[in-house]
Amino acid sequence: MLDLHSLEAFVAVSTHGSFSAAAERLHLTQPAVSKRLQSLEQQIGSPLFDRVGRRIHLTDAGKTLLPAAQRILQEVDNANRTLQNLSLQVAGRLSFATSHHIGLHRLPQLLRDFIDQHPEVEVDPHFLESEVAHEAVQRREVEFAFVTLIPRPPRAIEQIQLWTDPLVFVAARHHFLARKTRLQLNELCYTRAVLPHESSATYQLIRQQFAQRQLPLKTTLPVNYLETIKMMVTVGLGWSVLPASMLDERLVQLPVDIPPVQRTLGVIRLRERTLSNAASALLDSLQ
Repeated sequence: MLDLHSLEAFVAVSTHGSFSAAAERLHLTQPAVSKRLQSLEQQIGSPLFDRVGRRIHLTDAGKTLLPAAQRILQEVDNANRTLQNLSLQVAGRLSFATSHHIGLHRLPQLLRDFIDQHPEVEVDPHFLESEVAHEAVQRREVEFAFVTLIPRPPRAIEQIQLWTDPLVFVAARHHFLARKTRLQLNELCYTRAVLPHESSATYQLIRQQFAQRQLPLKTTLPVNYLETIKMMVTVGLGWSVLPASMLDERLVQLPVDIPPVQRTLGVIRLRERTLSNAASALLDSLQ
């Protein structure tokens, strides 16, 4: 019979690509992870990884075992949560991910109210970029994540819309663009912009506006955090597009002549994952 702890170690190493990262994820020592994998390899009578220098690659046996191991762990996790939920008690650890912007600007009061109502819950937030949060949800490292929603999520992911987030073009008060009373989008083409990474949903929204008009977009090195982008814009390093809620006396909203742009914020979760009572209670309170 395959040992669940060994399967968990195998999936963690496969997912994270190293023994050290898997050990950190499982809160184990690296030798303990190696021992569990050796035990599993002995059980099935075949090596699961080829080790080439510091890199590891799944063997044919490992590739065959991985989807089955993931299904087994998912079913065990769902069964455990279903049994725990029978008590109807809202308690225990609640691990979720959130983008930095949502965590700083949308969640504080909501979490404060939730903790007041459910003091037995140990809230465990992980601040991640939206793209990384998607991966954490799919790897079952967190129960759900607060992120910028995307138009076509993977089939395994359920998206729940919670907020719309209007975006505005901004520049520092001393930037030459701030003196304009009206701007066409093509006037921004060759002026430096400070924007999120190209893989982010926010960048794709902005890029779409330029692509629809067949206009180029000149950016600096990508910046992952909106608060950092705001700081760089306030000192005059370029224009940007930020949530309207981040406007203050240091920034000027640029009068760009295009329809309003907004992004959608919400929650993502695995469709087939049974949520804990704590996770269900939090999501119910948001909706």
